[in-house]
Amino acid sequence: MYVDNPKNAILWALVNNSLYMDRPRTTPNDFFLWAGALVSLYAGVVAFLALIFDYINYTFPDTALNYYVDPYQSSVAYEMASLIVLAPVFLLLMRVVRRAIAADPSRNEVWVRRWGLFLTVFLAGATIVVDLIVLLTTFLQGEELSVRFLLKVLVVLLVAGAGFMHFLADLWGYWQKNPSYARYVNWATGLLVLLTVVSGFFIIGSPQSQRVYRIDQQRVSDLQNIQWQIVSYWQRKQALPSTLADLNDPLANYTVPVDPQTGEAYVYKRNSPLDFGLCTTFGAASRGQDMMTIPEPAGLSKTGGGRSDSWQHGIGQVCFDRTIDPQLYPPIKQ
Repeated sequence: MYVDNPKNAILWALVNNSLYMDRPRTTPNDFFLWAGALVSLYAGVVAFLALIFDYINYTFPDTALNYYVDPYQSSVAYEMASLIVLAPVFLLLMRVVRRAIAADPSRNEVWVRRWGLFLTVFLAGATIVVDLIVLLTTFLQGEELSVRFLLKVLVVLLVAGAGFMHFLADLWGYWQKNPSYARYVNWATGLLVLLTVVSGFFIIGSPQSQRVYRIDQQRVSDLQNIQWQIVSYWQRKQALPSTLADLNDPLANYTVPVDPQTGEAYVYKRNSPLDFGLCTTFGAASRGQDMMTIPEPAGLSKTGGGRSDSWQHGIGQVCFDRTIDPQLYPPIKQ
């Protein structure tokens, strides 16, 4: 600003300097409190959305995929752990921030707070816009709006909308004027995170139950492997093995697997020259793994590929009876 009178120029400089001195300075405490709160917020929201998406995928599986995936072997465990840690960290840091503002209202005007709030409002608003664009684009392209897709769009819209409204209200000073409401929001957020994590145990089961399924999957895999070895043995010798020990081959570095939990041998029954059975005890009924591809001996099958055999099972001891088809698995001429 141009000032023609030197006295006025000095007065203007003094006013500007006093205004500058009145602005609250950002301390290291302010910076790291807000930086920690924002990082934990953003990472927690990403973990929350990813966890909800995993729940939706598990509850509404893709019918084109015919296999079972252990959720605890994917990202679910990491997402749960992230929420359990990040949500309390964020709520604790925000509680410290609000107490500092209550003790010194000038902390409301530090630049790191205002930049953090504006950035969060901007990201939440941009997420809402992108979410709606994706929904409309999918609809206008004539693609099927599946339940999985609509639920994911709705979840993103609700989370981003809640974040947008909450931090916009913070910019307007609503929570400072109504501290009791802010505490209610904190408790509601913590309760939502707790319910989200706990509900996962009812949706996908506890880690202990998933371990039972993993062990059962290993049993099925072992039986598949043994079945392949029995077929290969019959092709070479035109006779079924008397016991599973006949399949052990030190030269090929093959040893018949045993039950991964008990260490006991699998049960093998030779019913006829072409019929045999494999038995084991399962810890749970199969789910999503009832049809699994069995590889055929390379170069020996007339089909030239794999075929699906049923490995569906209940809880307890289950036997799988198989019959070798000599036309499908012809003997190998020595």
